[in-house]
Amino acid sequence: MSQSATPHVLAEVIRSGFTEGRHHGSLVLLAADGSVEFALGDPDAPVFPRSTAKPFQAVATLRAGLELQGELLALAASSHSAESFHREGVRAILASAGLDESALRTPAELPLDETEAELLFRSGGERAPILMDCSGKHAGWLAACVANGWDTEGYLDPAHPVQVLAREALEEGTGETSAHAGVDGCGAPLLAVSLTGLARAYRGLVLAAEGTPQRRVADAMRAHPEYVAGTRRADTWLMRAVPGALSKMGAEAVQVVALPDGRALAFKIDDGAERARGPVLAAALRRLGVSGADDTVERIGASLLLGGGAPVGHVRAAF
Repeated sequence: MSQSATPHVLAEVIRSGFTEGRHHGSLVLLAADGSVEFALGDPDAPVFPRSTAKPFQAVATLRAGLELQGELLALAASSHSAESFHREGVRAILASAGLDESALRTPAELPLDETEAELLFRSGGERAPILMDCSGKHAGWLAACVANGWDTEGYLDPAHPVQVLAREALEEGTGETSAHAGVDGCGAPLLAVSLTGLARAYRGLVLAAEGTPQRRVADAMRAHPEYVAGTRRADTWLMRAVPGALSKMGAEAVQVVALPDGRALAFKIDDGAERARGPVLAAALRRLGVSGADDTVERIGASLLLGGGAPVGHVRAAF
């Protein structure tokens, strides 16, 4: 194991053969038995997990008694691209509870996927709550509220029953009490936990007993990765290429992956730079011993820099 007490350089920005920048962060890799195999920076310090908390928020909907299955359960744990099948799925979850898009408390946004955003503009569309990448999660919460007779107006209040269940699922999974509470980009409660805790929580999802809420969420995500992310997203590529892998990104360059044998990784780029996510993820996967998906790992790791429209450099992992 290699570890330092301060943020480590995880990625370097190379332009025209010159190192013009560096991205610091923290990273942890777990062996199959759950022990820390490799670490950089301070993976035990609390971070906001952002959307990597979504599988546990989906666990909360199941514990609330909502019987979501298959692609709709995956969508409840998603950061979707607002492709047509995502939008249809969100509407289906809402309709099952007698609700429509007006019940969503997600902010009106453009699709997370740039291609989908361009298609929206060309068709004369505009920002909408359902297009926000968290609308699947919110739809699941709303349906759970209706199933239990809970208030649907205040479902984002930290004291709301569905949010209490979400907190319990995350803290149970990580084995930690949240170090700080905040508000996520979608307006949902946000709880700070460590990267080590997140890696162990995802490990727990894939190793959970069949039929448990944790395993049901993990299985749905792995069976329907396009619903977790989108057709042009790294989480989808990885889950398709590596059998049994569970992968989820979060805003501000947080990433967690668990493999079916218990190996896992989690990292955060301190400055939230998306251009560093892919190279760091690819390097972490290689160090974790992921094999048989070389083309996919290389695709995930590609992060080119352009000059005059032509490649003149790249972002590369520094470990």
